[in-house]
Amino acid sequence: VVEGLMGPGIDPHQFKATAKDISRLQRANVIFYSGLVLEGKMTDILTKMARKKKFVYPVTESVPESKLLEPEEFEGHYDPHLWFDVSLWSMCIDTVVMGLSEYSEKDAAYFAKRGKQVKRDYKKLHEWAVAKANELPKKNRILITSHDAYNYFGRAYGFQVVGLQGVSTVTEAGLKDMANLVDFIKKHKVKAIFVESSVNPAAIKRISEDSGVKIGGELFSDAMGLPGEMENGYDKGTYNGMIRHNFNTIVNALK
Repeated sequence: VVEGLMGPGIDPHQFKATAKDISRLQRANVIFYSGLVLEGKMTDILTKMARKKKFVYPVTESVPESKLLEPEEFEGHYDPHLWFDVSLWSMCIDTVVMGLSEYSEKDAAYFAKRGKQVKRDYKKLHEWAVAKANELPKKNRILITSHDAYNYFGRAYGFQVVGLQGVSTVTEAGLKDMANLVDFIKKHKVKAIFVESSVNPAAIKRISEDSGVKIGGELFSDAMGLPGEMENGYDKGTYNGMIRHNFNTIVNALK
């Protein structure tokens, strides 16, 4: 049985574990989390559990540091949102295979086989994403969202990314930030901006009103959609569905 601690619409930067959540973690046989301080307030809890010799793994540990981004405003920490580069997120499968194999050595061959299959699936998804991005002229590839969750996305798929807030949603945007973003939108004739499912949309709606630009849709950033919620044949509650939803929403709005 696989359980997710944070569901759709939950902001991991500000998530606080309840006593019930901690109890669920303590009962778990194996725990995987993203890492790179994405889970902010839960990092200490997860680290302590790992010290108690539980099977606890940050999946991003299998991604080479040379491929990680370190934004200036997040000095000392890497940007944790690397799942938006499908080719990078594919590397995290190695940690999952390793962790499951350490827990159940007799099933190691099965986990390795499944890991290879998932990597093949992600390779196809990455190629689809590259082709989808290429439907947009370079000058139209400007992505404006609530916070800086899309830096890896921008690097991988050729977008200039501008977030109203920083990498973490803990800090709020000031009036000067909003005014600067309005000026940027007008100067570059941006066709659409986007709200995020796990971030309060109020600031982006204000930017939309002040700049006269439309809101192109809602993107998934720090959470996926509801499991079983289908869109164009894919499930928005899955990684594949989340990526496809975001790309289709972005490209269709900016065309």
